[in-house]
This record gives sequence, C-alpha cells and structure tokens, in this order.
Amino acid sequence: MTKTIIDLRSDTVTRPSAGMRKAISEAEVGDDVYGEDPSINELEEHVASKLGFEAGLFVPSGTMGNQLAIKVHTQPGDEVIIERYGHSFAYETGGMAALAGVQAKLVDGDRGVMQSSKIEVAINPADSHYATTALIVVENSANRGGGTIYSVDCLREIANLAANRNLPLHMDGARLWNAAIASKTSLETYGSIVDSTSVCLSKGLGAPVGSVLLGGEEFISKARRVRKMYGGGMRQAGLLAAAGKYALQHNFERIEKDHLHLQQLAQGLAEVPGLNCQPENHPTNIAYARIENGATAPEMSQVLKEAGVLAHAMGPQDLRFVTHLDIDSNDIEEALHRIKAVFETH
Repeated sequence: MTKTIIDLRSDTVTRPSAGMRKAISEAEVGDDVYGEDPSINELEEHVASKLGFEAGLFVPSGTMGNQLAIKVHTQPGDEVIIERYGHSFAYETGGMAALAGVQAKLVDGDRGVMQSSKIEVAINPADSHYATTALIVVENSANRGGGTIYSVDCLREIANLAANRNLPLHMDGARLWNAAIASKTSLETYGSIVDSTSVCLSKGLGAPVGSVLLGGEEFISKARRVRKMYGGGMRQAGLLAAAGKYALQHNFERIEKDHLHLQQLAQGLAEVPGLNCQPENHPTNIAYARIENGATAPEMSQVLKEAGVLAHAMGPQDLRFVTHLDIDSNDIEEALHRIKAVFETH
C-alpha cells in the first residue's frame, strides 16, 4: 500500500476546502483592471481596514507585492537596507535589481530580526560616492530565522529611525498572521508602525493564490500602475479574492493550532540523533533542523521523501519543516516516527 505523503515543505501546499471552493464558485466578479470586480474591491477594503491602512491592492503573489513596494518607494540606483536572508533579497529572483534597478545593503540579523543600531550604521551618508539609501525592508515573521517575530518595541525603534532619516519602512508580512497570533499583537498595531506591507493569503490562511499590498492611497495608486506594467493586472479575479476573504474569515484564529503542531514537531526533532533542532527558537510555524550525521540536506530530504515525509532542503545542512492547516497532530506523530526511522539507518 502506498504511504500517505506528509508534506511539511511549506504552508503554501494547502488545498482549498469545500467551503472555500463554494465561496469561489459563488463569487461576484467584474474586470479588475477597470476597478469593477466587487469581490476584489471588497477584499482590498477589508484587509486595509483590518491593518489600518488607507488602501490595498490585490496581487498574485507576495513576491509581486514586495517588488511593487520596492519599485514605488525607490528610484534606480538607490540602495535598500534588508536583512541578509530577507525574502525580498534572497528569494525573489533578483527582482529588486532587475525590476527596480536598486541594490541591497545587507544587515546581519538575530535569527532574521534586525536591530535599529545595525540599520543606522548601514545608512549611507549624503555623499555622491555612495548609493542613496532609500528604503528599509523588514520580514515579519522571518522565514530564515525560523519563524521569528519582530517585537512591537523593536519595530517601533526601526520606524522611529526611518522617520528621523526620512526613509520609508516596508514590511514583508507574508506570515504576519503568524506573528500576530504568536505575539498576541493586533494586526492594526503592526500596520500602524510601517509605511507599507504585503500580506499573503496563500500561506497560513490556506487560500490558493494571492497577497494584498497595503499603504496610503497615493502609494497604492502608483503600485496599481506598476502592477499593470509587471503583468499583474487581472480581469475577473474575484474568484481568487473570494478564496482570500473566506480564508480570513475562517482560518485566521486557527493558525494557533499550526504553532502548537510546530512545537510538537520541533520537540520530536530535537530528540532525533543526527538532527539539531532547538524548539525555543521557533515561535510560529517554521522549524529548522541542522543535519549532524555527515549527510547533506539535499540527500536527507530525498531519503525522507522516499519515506513519505517532505521537507525542504535549505542550504547544505539545514532542513526546513513548516506546519499548516492540512497537518494535524496525528500527522506530526507519524512524520516523527518516519523521520526517526530514517535517521537511525543513515
């Protein structure tokens, strides 16, 4: 009998539920490029309201949301301050250079979280020899940090620095839902601190497609124009917006279950000989485990796949595990059983 696959690669692998599919099938639609799709308009207004922004823009992906923000906030030749493994630099295909014509100034973070003191040092002086520092980007929660969270105090320190230096602050909030639930911080509080943010509907919330870029009305108006330039203008995309609205209504509060399942998983991984996982470093739904048995992460991810567990190889030694709404406690126990068996024989 074929083993059931337990997919822990990412929270993007979820499938729409029956209720979500029904909402999609019943969505009222129009032409969004003309601003006439009522489902998209409703979603944009709803998400903007939840985070306290003037306006929102529905986009196909978090990558597009971030790259639109970078393009609108900067000019070609500018420099963007970002954490060394920040998604907009490390995992968006060189977009900021190719699309906005800007370069990155990388700052070392504490498991993905930058401190204002390090950011301040990275700001270039007003000297014609240097690129103009034009934008600060933070990622909350931080993927490569293991789902780590910017505290409100830390984020406000960065925002105050940015304001004092006349720099906009953009937050890659792909997993802001997780950060808000884990830290018991309201979405509106996070939104009040930054100038713009992009939140993803297809990660912890389980929608099949889409993110929403948020900011002031003028910023979103400019972003809408650039979205069209980048090929992101969609027509009757209210079908997708309906899935996002359903996800927000039904799947936001349950994200806490993903965090509990992650701790269950991380505690088990910490007990596997040949793996080094520290549960206390993973407050949301992402855990990293370093391989210490002499094998590489790509090798072990392949062996785990053959055992029916999918994990993502992140570099030569690290495996990433992510919990999501299609994974329950029984899945975690079975995954741990298979992982332990694999590492006992390799």
